[in-house]
Amino acid sequence: MHIIVAGHHLEITEALKNHVDAKFAKLGRHFDNVTDVHVILSLEKLTQKAEATVQISGATLFAEDRQEDMYAAIDNMVDKLDRQILKHKEKTNSHR
Repeated sequence: MHIIVAGHHLEITEALKNHVDAKFAKLGRHFDNVTDVHVILSLEKLTQKAEATVQISGATLFAEDRQEDMYAAIDNMVDKLDRQILKHKEKTNSHR
């Protein structure tokens, strides 16, 4: 899994990058075919925004979340992606 972390109006610290890597390691346990992940962390006035685009075999998934805390936004975004990956996995298994 190749993870690219970018910042928009925000400097990406090593702690943020490590947090993103640790959270996306969870997605690898549910679905092995995650090939590319592009994460954008941004600051919009008083809210922190985390968004990610995930390339998996057969689909492209997108999720975003806004919170006052960047770590909470990352956690919620990864949970949304996790649900989408499980739903995609269920679809591919049920059609075969």
